[in-house]
Amino acid sequence: MDFIEFVRTRQSDRAFDPDRPVEKEKLERIIEAVRLAPSACNSQPWHLIVVDEPELKNQVADATSSRALGMNHFTKQAPVHILLVEEKVNLSSGVGGWIKQKDYAQMDLGIAAAHIALAAHAEGLGSCIVGWFDEKKMRKLLSIPDTKRVWLDIIIGYSTQPLREKKRKTTAEIVSYNAYGK
Repeated sequence: MDFIEFVRTRQSDRAFDPDRPVEKEKLERIIEAVRLAPSACNSQPWHLIVVDEPELKNQVADATSSRALGMNHFTKQAPVHILLVEEKVNLSSGVGGWIKQKDYAQMDLGIAAAHIALAAHAEGLGSCIVGWFDEKKMRKLLSIPDTKRVWLDIIIGYSTQPLREKKRKTTAEIVSYNAYGK
């Protein structure tokens, strides 16, 4: 499969086989993909917390869902949650970000999240990047210091969803050459 077809067949899954655990070898390869991800000035401003213990995983899933808003009830089905916690950037990235007024750590965490999702897909697994959760509850459940930000919870498992057609803007709507809007 070429890369475009690979990306075309990767989707955000919201239904998983709760009785099928993810093999440790697959998790280790996904983690290795993140370890090798690029970051500004090689800062690598992330720490991963892999949650696969069933009871704790259910508590983490509860922290992602909102009964009032009907959000993220599917997260309990996934056997693995990988939380991305922001770490301090190195001096070069921090100074560069300050000078350029850009938060390179957030960009780097986005790259890490993409690596997780694509690596999971390469392993035959489904994933969904979740940004809606109770951060305070996550910190308490996982002993994360108050000085750290939990950016994302990426759930992983064996998807039970059929492949859906992607609805995306056309190339003409998102690309111009040599000047904005041309």
